[in-house]
Amino acid sequence: MRVFIISDMEGVAGISKWAQVTGGQSLYEEGRKLYTEEINAAVRGAASAGASEIVVMDCHGAGKDWTFNSLIPEKLDPRCEFVVQTEWTEYTGFLEDGCDAALFVAMHAMAGTGDGVLCHTVSGTQWRSLRFNGTEVGETGINAALCGAWGVPVLLVTGDTATCREAQALLGDGLTTVEVKKGFGRFSARHLAPAAARVAIEKGAQDALGDLGAVAPYLPGSPSEITVELHDPDHAEPYRNRAGIEFLDGRTVVSKADDWWTAWKQVYL
Repeated sequence: MRVFIISDMEGVAGISKWAQVTGGQSLYEEGRKLYTEEINAAVRGAASAGASEIVVMDCHGAGKDWTFNSLIPEKLDPRCEFVVQTEWTEYTGFLEDGCDAALFVAMHAMAGTGDGVLCHTVSGTQWRSLRFNGTEVGETGINAALCGAWGVPVLLVTGDTATCREAQALLGDGLTTVEVKKGFGRFSARHLAPAAARVAIEKGAQDALGDLGAVAPYLPGSPSEITVELHDPDHAEPYRNRAGIEFLDGRTVVSKADDWWTAWKQVYL
């Protein structure tokens, strides 16, 4: 069984401030340790479920050279390999080669979620909302669509209560979720102790991989229409003159294509 672990940082137990997820800040090093140990918990669970190959992809943009490079390599469980990418959603090799399931660790809720800890979508300063064929999604939806483009189901999502609620609404009741904290504001939460969160994630990963058919691969639809509402009109300038891109108004862009992956590459990569 080949398992892809896609991870972000904002959904980790013990993290509720930007300084903990921003490269170069003093609190970031504490955040990296907490982050790496939650990834390790998922690796242990996948290994216990019988995974023969486990690849971890860090999807956290921490800034500067820490972007997509926030986990601590020397602290990783040796049963996994890991990817350092240049652009988010750039790496698809493991999916293309054939993968049985994806596990999402430490995800966060979409922009505008009242109880979503550190909630945002892609860029907290530029993107206001994102829709796939009319359905509003966050980064869980983006990563699920990335996996779904190669027929890979997402079986586990961990993060705060809002993230787990969002993921289950999108992917269905068969999804296993692990709530490691409950937000009561964007920068406030009640957390599980990190050790307890890791036990829950390990069990969640093992349980989720017990039924590879519990969740269907997420397919936003074909043809595909991706709509991005930006915070300000000046953020729309980079999208002008791109193939497949239309403007609905001064700060809303639409990417259209026969399939989701093509539409996504037009608007993001």
